[in-house]
Amino acid sequence: MDRLLADDSQLSHSLDGSSPHSHASPSLDAAAKVDGVAKDSAPDSISVADPEDAGFQVVGIGASAGGLEALEKLFSAMPENTGMAFVVVQHLSPDFKSVMDELLARRTRIPVHLVEDAMPVEPNRIYLIPPRKEMIISRGRLLLSDKGESQDGLTLPIDIFFRSLAQDMGQRAVGIVLSGAGSDGSRGIRDIHEAGGLVLCQDEATAEFDGMPRSARETGIVHHVLPPAEMPRLLVEHARSSG
Repeated sequence: MDRLLADDSQLSHSLDGSSPHSHASPSLDAAAKVDGVAKDSAPDSISVADPEDAGFQVVGIGASAGGLEALEKLFSAMPENTGMAFVVVQHLSPDFKSVMDELLARRTRIPVHLVEDAMPVEPNRIYLIPPRKEMIISRGRLLLSDKGESQDGLTLPIDIFFRSLAQDMGQRAVGIVLSGAGSDGSRGIRDIHEAGGLVLCQDEATAEFDGMPRSARETGIVHHVLPPAEMPRLLVEHARSSG
């Protein structure tokens, strides 16, 4: 059984008090790979579409403690061919092998992939961050870097990914914050909102750990607060209206 970190207390501090440069290094390190990795290492047979040009939306999903149940409910209700790509960034214990891909594959017919560095993003796919990694999206590819800590000891992989998602996708970015302790994601969704993207968070009453959904809601920029099982309908409607 996949173990999402049950104790996420290191994220319990408010992000508003952190340094504006506290988690820039991992993102910049990964972003620096784009030209070298994406161009030199990718097989010639792979044609990577720019998601924004291709017209499909990329949905970033942040989860931590209690997130497995929320993810299962979300993807159990998700149609197979939404035309969207889903990227899951969850806090995983570094001491246990992740089997999240196997667990979610039992709940959905959407193909589930454990991310490898420079993997291109395609619609109607689910991508999972590996343990001990941070991840950004740049030019339609998922770039990995070793997980680091900011000067104050916090690790904020959801915020890091959401910020890159806003920059790469603009109005076609969607950010979802699910169950978890702490406040990871609450700063990154601001970037998505400012870019014109859609922001959702789990109804706190349905979350096993309500810290992350509450912190997201308290930003005042969440468009919809609802249970995970009700999110697919709204996402499909949003994709249709945006198309």
